[in-house]
Amino acid sequence: MGTKASAPGPQQKRFAAYMDGLAKAAGHADREIPLRNYCTGLLLPGERKSVEPMAARLAPDNVRRMHQSLHHVVADAPWSDEEVLRQVRNWVLPAMRKQSPVVCWIVDDTGFPKKGTHSVGVARQYCGQLGKQDNCRVAVSLSIATWSGSLPIAFRLYLPETWTQDTERRQKAGIPEEVEFQTKPRIALEQIRRAVEEEVTRGVVVADAGYGVDGRFRAGLTELGLEYAVGVQSSLSVWAPGTEPLPPLPRKQTGRPPRRLRREKEHRPVSAKALALGLPPEAWKTVNWREGTRHKLRSRFAALRVRPAHRDYWQAEPHAEEWLLIEWPKGEAEPAKYWLSTLSAKVKVKDLVAVAKQRWIIERDYEELKQELGLGHYEGRGWRGFHHHATLCIAAYGFLVAERSRFSPSAQAGKLDLCAPPLPAGFQPRGAAHPGRAA
Repeated sequence: MGTKASAPGPQQKRFAAYMDGLAKAAGHADREIPLRNYCTGLLLPGERKSVEPMAARLAPDNVRRMHQSLHHVVADAPWSDEEVLRQVRNWVLPAMRKQSPVVCWIVDDTGFPKKGTHSVGVARQYCGQLGKQDNCRVAVSLSIATWSGSLPIAFRLYLPETWTQDTERRQKAGIPEEVEFQTKPRIALEQIRRAVEEEVTRGVVVADAGYGVDGRFRAGLTELGLEYAVGVQSSLSVWAPGTEPLPPLPRKQTGRPPRRLRREKEHRPVSAKALALGLPPEAWKTVNWREGTRHKLRSRFAALRVRPAHRDYWQAEPHAEEWLLIEWPKGEAEPAKYWLSTLSAKVKVKDLVAVAKQRWIIERDYEELKQELGLGHYEGRGWRGFHHHATLCIAAYGFLVAERSRFSPSAQAGKLDLCAPPLPAGFQPRGAAHPGRAA
């Protein structure tokens, strides 16, 4: 990191062009410099990426003025997160596609541990980062992925019902009137529907069982013309290969003809787990799906054509056949994971496995977004600030993804050709590991 003024290098010019596009998407020329400063602060080295320490890194001789500028653009300025994320996608996706084609759209949610009760969306709920129930906020995201990289293209806070029904909390947090309670699968389906409307390059929708168990979510994807490979639980009810529900009863002389499918005591669906445990040894094949850090990742899989049975007794037609993919690692007492997929009946098992397992790639995204770009560092309590900060973190990450795709695979936050003056002597921002004594 140099401190002397010099002619901008190629990377600085690309960053300036990138930020110019984001400023236009934000809809006001006066936002160009604050947006550029905010994203620069996220990309510079530093332990904490909240407003105060970024202001000190960017303007050590005038921290207060920089602090006001950054705070205003993230907490108060009414620009559209959707428009800025669309501009990020339009810049980054072409660079990603030069390396490999779009493979899938990945649905996921991520948790942000949080103390107190006033920050928007905070509640006691499951937090993936902690692996347990705790006080946190949770956001739902949609990412677009190739075999080698991925980028979040939509991001929205999940609001528990305790928040949506509390008028006073809504007003204090600035939650828009149109925001109502939605389950996470409904939020994800809304994000996916918008991506379809905007003609984003399509991929197979991939999600974990938190979304895959929702039949309305799966049906919504099919209605949108999208294929999926989504996790499901072992208790999923299916018709074994070659079986299906019984047809409606014959019509009687009077009354309406029966239309609903039937089950009988000796003709019923089974759970995915029961079906898996009853498979012969030859049904299981060892599949390698990608290179790990030390060796190829492999496990045992079985793939069967089944019909989901959930509530089909209310229907006149059975559900269409789908793949039931089952993973049973060698040495484990029982199968570990299950997926349903609407990929072609002719797809090879190794390709089915590769797509279902591609969800791993966003774990890398969130690790970098949280650890290097400060996705969870925002200290404000409002709806707008939470989403603006997340959008600009994704924008900063998008620039890194584009740089890696086009020029430098090693591009990382804190190691770009972006200049900043040295910090004030003895500066210790709030939230640092070892804060200094108060004056």
